[in-house]
Amino acid sequence: MVRVELKVLKRTEQELRLEVVGESHTLLNLLQKELVKDPAVEIGGYDVIHPLERPIRSVLYVRTTGAKRPEEALLEAIERARKTNEEFAQKLQEALASFSGREGEGHGESA
Repeated sequence: MVRVELKVLKRTEQELRLEVVGESHTLLNLLQKELVKDPAVEIGGYDVIHPLERPIRSVLYVRTTGAKRPEEALLEAIERARKTNEEFAQKLQEALASFSGREGEGHGESA
């Protein structure tokens, strides 16, 4: 399991910047996509400090219109992402349970 560390770099009524150590595109891209769905979010994104640096460090940033605090928008984005992952896991379990086990019938397997 990867250990993630968070450090608040900036926190105001409308802006939040977090240094995220131990995560890069996989998690942060998902959060960015969820953040920008929120009409109260003006900017939601991240930057990877340097792709070769270890441990990897990124900066996640959220700026809102003022309709809600940025940490509220981020927590809501995290919850939406969690629900999406739960739905995906359920659909995967259903697909695996219904799979008949016939090998090589056009399921992307090479002969």
